[in-house]
This record gives sequence, structure tokens and C-alpha cells, in this order.
Amino acid sequence: MSVVSADTPNGWSEASSRHIFQFHSVGHAVAHEQSAGPVRHIVMFSGGITSWAVARRVAAEYGTDDLTLLFADTLVEDVDLYRFNVDVAADIGVPITVVTDGRTPWQVFRDQRHIGNTRVAPCSKLLKQKPCRVWLEINTEPAATIVYVGIDWTETHRLPAIHHAYDPWTVQAPLADPPHVDKTDLIDAAATAGIKPPRLYEQGFAHNNCGGACVRGGQAQWARLLEVNPARYAVEEAAEADMRGYLNKDVAILRDRRGGTTKPLTLTVLRNRIEADRPVDRDDWGGCGCFTEQEPDAA
Repeated sequence: MSVVSADTPNGWSEASSRHIFQFHSVGHAVAHEQSAGPVRHIVMFSGGITSWAVARRVAAEYGTDDLTLLFADTLVEDVDLYRFNVDVAADIGVPITVVTDGRTPWQVFRDQRHIGNTRVAPCSKLLKQKPCRVWLEINTEPAATIVYVGIDWTETHRLPAIHHAYDPWTVQAPLADPPHVDKTDLIDAAATAGIKPPRLYEQGFAHNNCGGACVRGGQAQWARLLEVNPARYAVEEAAEADMRGYLNKDVAILRDRRGGTTKPLTLTVLRNRIEADRPVDRDDWGGCGCFTEQEPDAA
């Protein structure tokens, strides 16, 4: 079984074994056995501010005895996400239960022979959805379990697909119900509660996922990553170039739609454009949907 430790310099480490789902908890005593209570409440915890807000609402309504905060670790998250997870565990009074496939997104892309992008991101399915589904199957009974996701009142159009993806579990989205709030409200509420929000929000990212390098993100996200964390951008740029060579194909995370045609836009080309002060699509942020969309298989 792979081993993840909270004692390493960046908070986490990965052993050599792969494809082994690991369950453990952070912040409090380990608690994996199914509760004796009549209903389990499982929050799909992404490490973002909406996850904290959902956990708060569920804990306030049902208490914490039968509450689980389930976090799927991609092993490439921003180090501050793990700090936030520990703070949330202390605030809610519930451990963060961690599952991990053991691979990083780029290892998944190599195994699948496909670079993730906004249309098809196998990392979502294999590093997030599948480990959580396995945990649910092992630890819960669908008829006695409610699963909670972090979409809000602006995203209710996604609910039918979410219910289908989690069937036969019942799914609820507390932030889609009144009182309606936005992320700014939630960030302020966390600060008021004494919890420092994840730093990626302060850096201008819409989501606290994959260290600002989510392959579902668009040109605006990657431009921001280059601005605030050029070292991480360089890692992703090199990984993309390596995969292009491995596949021997003209493929990339991003798409260039200028001139009425669509073609791959590599991170190297995007960086060169930015450094040359040439225009890029600063409105193309893309979006995260790891816990809220059923990911198709890579072609």
C-alpha cells in the first residue's frame, strides 16, 4: 500500500507503489468504521472554501457524529491546501479522511496516453471520482447515506448530472439553497471564524485545486500561474513537452481558436506570447468539475 505522511517537508510524500487506494485521516484521531447512526453524511471535500462552507452547514444541521469530510489527494496540490485542511478539521471537529490513487495527474496521462484538458480530464475520474466511489462502496450503505457537493446557487443546472453520477447515493448541494452566498462571502466568513483562506484565492485563482495548474483551466488560469508561480508553470510546461514527445502527437492542454480554426496551444507557446506581450484570452478561466461531473473515458 502507498504511504502518505504528514511529516515530510511539504506535508506529504508518495511511496513507490501505485494504483492502491489509501484511506487515512488528518487533524484528529483516525475514524474509518461506519457509524452506528442511522444516516451517514459525506462531504466531498475538495480543499476549497465551498467545501468548508458545506461542511459547516451540514455539521450545524446534523452534528458531527456521523459526518465525514472525504478528500481525494492528487499529490500535486498547493502546500497551503493541506494547511487549510488541518485548520478545517479543527474548526469542524471532524478528521479529513484522505483517499489517494497513488499517481499524479501526469502519471495518469501517461498511463492513459492522453493529456487532460477542459473536454476530457482522466485525472478527475481516476484521482478524484474513482477513489471516492471506492471509499463510499466500502464504508457506506447508499440507503443510509447522504453525499454533499460544493456547487452553489449559480450552478443548479449541473444537479441532474450530479445526481446521475452518484446514483444510488442521495446527493445534496447545500450552497444551492438559501441563504445564497458567493465565494467572497465565504472567504470573509472563514477569516471571521479564524481560518486563513487558501492562498490561491488571494493569488487570483478561482479554485484551490492542483496548485493552480488544473488542466481544466483555460488560458487565463495558466497566465496567472506563470505570473505568481513561474517555477510551477515551468514544471507543467516541461511535463507537457515530455508527454508530446512520448505520444509523438501535436496535443496540448489548451486550445488556440484564433482565426476561426482550433489547434493545440502548448504551454511553451502561451508563455512565449505572454513574455512577448502578445494577446492571450484573459477571460478563459475554464472550470473545475472533478466532483460534479461524470468524466468520460479518454479516447
